[in-house]
Amino acid sequence: MKTLLDGLLPRLFPGLPFLCVPHEGKKDLELSIPRKLRAWQEPGVRFVVIRDNDGGDCRELKADLSSLCANSGRNDALVRIACQELEAWYIGESEALADAYGEESLRTIWRRARYRNPDAVQRPSAELSRLIPAFQKVSGARLLSQHLTPKRNRSASFHALLDAIEKLAAQFLPTDDGAVV
Repeated sequence: MKTLLDGLLPRLFPGLPFLCVPHEGKKDLELSIPRKLRAWQEPGVRFVVIRDNDGGDCRELKADLSSLCANSGRNDALVRIACQELEAWYIGESEALADAYGEESLRTIWRRARYRNPDAVQRPSAELSRLIPAFQKVSGARLLSQHLTPKRNRSASFHALLDAIEKLAAQFLPTDDGAVV
């Protein structure tokens, strides 16, 4: 996730200051939320917590993580869930897959019933490994961060994240007249 966001966010939101804090799995994230959110005292900082769903209930997971944030004194923290895995975002943009891996046959996988709703694919990383034998998570994230676009992507969870970041960015980035909104 960090590798993808470190490449994607500067491209989509130039000038937006951000810091991605990686975690060693879901349990580490959940245990560190209270500690990190309470300790981070820098004025004006906003938090976006992003986690893979990994087959769970997206709404329940979001509610649980939101509760952790609120109980840590940060009820303004945004929680977004990658359904089912981050790799669903890649399946959501078959054009990006084709461009990134130079494989034209990937361009139209979205037409197949199993890929039409990328957030419903149960194990997107396994599907990508099947479709692209050379696919690896970290190098794939680095590569796809340069190709994913909001306009072409079919993943609702990808759009939910970008919409949230866009709203936050509006608070930090200057307008055309130089004022910060």
